[in-house]
Amino acid sequence: MSGTGYRNLLVTTEALAARITLNRPDRRNALSLDLLEELIAALGDIARQPATRAVVIEGAGPAFSAGHDLSEMIGRDEEFFHELFTACTVMMETIHELPQPVIAKVHGIATAAGCQLVASCDLALAAAGTHFATPGVNIGLFCTTPMVPVSRAVGRKRALEMLLTGEPIDAETALDWGLINRVVPADELEAEVMKLVESIARSSPYTVGTGKHAFYEQIDRSEHDAYEHCKVVMTENALTDDAQEGMSAFLQKRSPVWRGT
Repeated sequence: MSGTGYRNLLVTTEALAARITLNRPDRRNALSLDLLEELIAALGDIARQPATRAVVIEGAGPAFSAGHDLSEMIGRDEEFFHELFTACTVMMETIHELPQPVIAKVHGIATAAGCQLVASCDLALAAAGTHFATPGVNIGLFCTTPMVPVSRAVGRKRALEMLLTGEPIDAETALDWGLINRVVPADELEAEVMKLVESIARSSPYTVGTGKHAFYEQIDRSEHDAYEHCKVVMTENALTDDAQEGMSAFLQKRSPVWRGT
């Protein structure tokens, strides 16, 4: 099934995953305000599709995304910039709020807000030869909002190196630093992404969504507060139909039948 009504995206629903393709290849998939608003809407639609087990975000053409569209940022007023960066923030936060895991399928370059998008996705796989950067410092506009998820992914010193120099890192470095999960040959990227989707889809959708939400709720809390939150979540999870079914199936050495509750 294909989504309609988008000018900057291609949205399709496959057997297990929804696929969102950033579709501005002539602009290296720059994240214009219109594209950001469409992406928020597309993610919202997918959140209401329980049969969709994961979301894959990729870019058309030679790059994943070069970041914000600088051509629409010249001579604009404060109201426009507030609207633009608010939309970008909402989109990134929507990825975390979505019950389905969101996977970045990255090739070419992912720079500035494009790197931010990779860091914001739950999982990220990259083709060998991909480069990542937060180069805003070099053009007088510090990558302040990309800094938020990038610093949480790679840590302070590595994030500051990227942010203060604007120098790109290669895919192998991004893997070592924790920005992405895997690096694979370009011709194997699609297959590896689908293996990940299939692995996610084997589990209860309710449990996956519960676990994803709990992860982001606890990750920035103190250890004690994280335990206080997660023990409540795990108690509630243990009482669900799918948890009871999964534990029973394991003990009975059979495959579980998920209800999604």
